[in-house]
Amino acid sequence: MFSFLTRMYATFTNGRSRFEYNPEGYYVHPANRNREFKVSVVMPVYNAEKTLRKTIDSVIRQTIGFENIEFLILDDKSTDNSRPIIMEYARSYSNIVPVFFKSNNGSPAKPRNVGIDLAKGKYLMFIDSDDWLSKNGIAVLHQLLEKTGDPYGIGRTIKVEDNKFVITGEYNSCEYRESINPCTIPHIFQHLGPTARMMRTEFLRQHNCRFPHMRFAEDKQFFIDVLTNCPNISTTKEVIYYVNRYRDNKSLVSKTSIFEKTDTNLEVIRNVIKKQLPENIERMVLNRLYEFDCITRLFNRHHFLRSLRKDKYYKKFAEVLETTKGLRYDFTENFFEPWHKVLVDLFKQNRYDDIVRLIEWSLKDTTKETVIRQGLPYYRLPLDEPYQWARIRMLALHHDQVKEADRFLLRVKIYGDYMDKLHSFVIRQRHNELNEIELPIRHAGGELYEIEIPFERLAELSSASHFMFIRYCDYQKLPIKMNARRIFDYDKRQIDFYTTIGDNIGVNIK
Repeated sequence: MFSFLTRMYATFTNGRSRFEYNPEGYYVHPANRNREFKVSVVMPVYNAEKTLRKTIDSVIRQTIGFENIEFLILDDKSTDNSRPIIMEYARSYSNIVPVFFKSNNGSPAKPRNVGIDLAKGKYLMFIDSDDWLSKNGIAVLHQLLEKTGDPYGIGRTIKVEDNKFVITGEYNSCEYRESINPCTIPHIFQHLGPTARMMRTEFLRQHNCRFPHMRFAEDKQFFIDVLTNCPNISTTKEVIYYVNRYRDNKSLVSKTSIFEKTDTNLEVIRNVIKKQLPENIERMVLNRLYEFDCITRLFNRHHFLRSLRKDKYYKKFAEVLETTKGLRYDFTENFFEPWHKVLVDLFKQNRYDDIVRLIEWSLKDTTKETVIRQGLPYYRLPLDEPYQWARIRMLALHHDQVKEADRFLLRVKIYGDYMDKLHSFVIRQRHNELNEIELPIRHAGGELYEIEIPFERLAELSSASHFMFIRYCDYQKLPIKMNARRIFDYDKRQIDFYTTIGDNIGVNIK
């Protein structure tokens, strides 16, 4: 097969051993470049021969009609069989535009930027060469943006692991929204990859949105630029994009050390500060970079606990704190996890042993002690005053349960900051998060709430394990703490309400 494709490749290139690269270092294969397209799809490629066909086929089979798509495939000097495969497809489809680089660029940044420059479609999407699109993905986003006139639309991304489907960045796709301010979604800057997004091409050019040349985190800076320039965006619950996270699919990210990642995140932080964004927007953007990228990923991981050189982590975090000195506000005020503020305070006091204790509590204590103080929920931390307690945004505790003739009545007590934003009760399959049932939650007085779970709805569920949570603030998940178990039979199936390793309620259907 390799020799056949190699001969075909040589035929397509007229026997040339070298392409005629332009002064910018890339070659654009002749194609029908005079047409206009509804959408341009931009795909950087590097040594992707194992996954490339599935990805390309997912674009060709789009319900919008492949004739309406310009497919720019930008090969970053692959050393495997990727280029012959690309040229094989280009011979069959005139709207596939191969672009070959003379030398490897070290990241997908330049290939994506060249794709933006070359695109002739009204709208533009990115896809990675190991992922694939839902069959209706492009049509859904195209129809949404044509309807609203917004420059940016986003749908649902599914991370595909071995025997598991996981919804990622659910705040992006939890509901259908038209023409909303992106900053009305509190987590909007938490998921900044290129998946399941469509943008108006001219908008990107007008605002000079480009990927910086970075080995890691280039997509964060790009999408920060896009979102902070968008007056309105639209979202959909439809599945658009599948991310390949099979065990045998290795990526650049997995080969990048936490210190390299933090260095690139520091570059992004400094770039954001230079923009002098409105304070409310800057707070949202930087909160993701400080809390998630520079606290959670740096400290709240087992690699930190295992390391014999924790001083390297502390030195790197000192660089992070240095960037906060000129801010107009306390950067810890907007943390989603209040105990992260405790970690910052401990660091400023050089209490490094207590930081280790705090991370051991976070990662190893699966049944964390919670208390209600003056009507609000707290964690009990493994520290002395004044750091013995840390607020929890929301807490749900199992109260009791009743099995009736045709239903299961679950009653819980809920405490926290968003009592007026409780949405529903969800039972979702653990290994396929697209399978779920959603039920109403009813206030029964005080902190007590009730959920009626009809047995016939449970019978709809697959024979599998499911996790259960209360949905609040549209997309956030509140698990229910429980230390009881209830097993019963219904319609020849066993229904097991059990307690997980984290003391949360789950249900197993057999």
